[in-house]
Amino acid sequence: MDLVILQSLGAAETVTGSKHLLKTPTLNILIDCGLFQGIKSLREKNWEKLPVNPATIDVLILTHAHLDHCGYIPLLVKQGFRGKIYMTEPTEELTRLILLDSAKIQEEDARKANDYHYSKHHPALPLYSSEDAEESFKYFITKPCDTFIRLSSDIQFRFKTSGHILGACSIELTCYGKIIIFSGDIGRCRSAILAEPDYFTAADFVIMESTYGDRLHEPTDAYELLADAVNDTIDRGGNVLIPSFAVGRAQELIYILDLLKDQDKIPKDIPIILDSPMAANATSILLKYPEFSKIEKKELVEMSDQVIINRDFKNTERLIQQKGSKIVIAASGMLSGGRVLDYLKHYLKDRRNLILMIGYQAEGTRGRALLNKAYELKIHGKYYPVNARVTELLNLSAHADQTELLNWLSKFKKAPTQIMLVHGERGAQEAFRVKLLSESYSSVKVMKEDQDVILFNCDAAPDILEDESPN
Repeated sequence: MDLVILQSLGAAETVTGSKHLLKTPTLNILIDCGLFQGIKSLREKNWEKLPVNPATIDVLILTHAHLDHCGYIPLLVKQGFRGKIYMTEPTEELTRLILLDSAKIQEEDARKANDYHYSKHHPALPLYSSEDAEESFKYFITKPCDTFIRLSSDIQFRFKTSGHILGACSIELTCYGKIIIFSGDIGRCRSAILAEPDYFTAADFVIMESTYGDRLHEPTDAYELLADAVNDTIDRGGNVLIPSFAVGRAQELIYILDLLKDQDKIPKDIPIILDSPMAANATSILLKYPEFSKIEKKELVEMSDQVIINRDFKNTERLIQQKGSKIVIAASGMLSGGRVLDYLKHYLKDRRNLILMIGYQAEGTRGRALLNKAYELKIHGKYYPVNARVTELLNLSAHADQTELLNWLSKFKKAPTQIMLVHGERGAQEAFRVKLLSESYSSVKVMKEDQDVILFNCDAAPDILEDESPN
């Protein structure tokens, strides 16, 4: 009996480490290859061997360039993977950027751990090196959206934009006559700079993200809330620190803040500092792909001109000590590393300052600890008291909320045979599962890590129709 089987190697009952393996009689296809982030027990999984031999994986298809979806690629190659890695052009440029940055941060963290002796490992080692990252690039292949790519006589796929970040896509796999959709991360319907998520109209199986499956973003105007938060902090004589994902959120923030200045809703002379070389590079990449944006290239250039971009870490201390209120955007978005930690060390102690959280904060991250009203944070082996105000502004999240997820599903003309929920914490997934059942979706499953789920028997699957062949 020839079976098609789905196995989630990550992002099963958690929002991180996305890796979904589709095992077919002819090909083993991995969708995404991300790092685990968050609590220590999750991060330690990055050091464990995969439950499958990477050399037996034939193809990797990447939905987008965030670290929890692409960050494990150098390790996969290091462990024997030699297949093609498909992605869109913007995703390819951003993934190169993110993997090199990830390797550099790991190398720097290992060096600091060895210098200051705060690691139990002697010596502390990076998960992978810059050379490992560069080695993986030789397997990258870019493909456009809405064009079928044939992987074998029985399997083909295409990308459709998902609106999450630049180049992000969902994936439609036609496999032995069945249609399998991997949603990837679904973006907002009202992004400031990205086009709305594209949709599919038919599927037998949907593997769907559920990050905000239990939540609705506030209906209030995000721009007004952001302006109020900035102005209140300026009145107090403080600084606004916005931890942000370097790819996606940073660019949208810059655009919105520039717009608020133009509309006189925040002071025109308030400095906006982007302290992240990767975010600066990602902004440059955005300018190269206006077809993925809904605003004119001229506007994108103008917004970039209004920002103080710091690429050199040597200048970070000077910017931290700079007198007067300012808005600082620095990576990483969940406070897991990067230059934002240097700002936190100085800004946390001052009650006048505001730490503005705008994205999802995974369990076990410093970002989640702040939202849970932690009284101190551990950074580079030391504890820092939290006196600064901490505010969450979910309206600026890059993830669809429950209503937007349901809207994405509503585009299918016929309900899928089965929906499998991934990329969500257990509470959010269970709430979304129950909601989907109440909306008349008859079969909804929460994926378990490393568990084989039989989708169908190829012997009983119909042949691919002629009009479903590649363009």
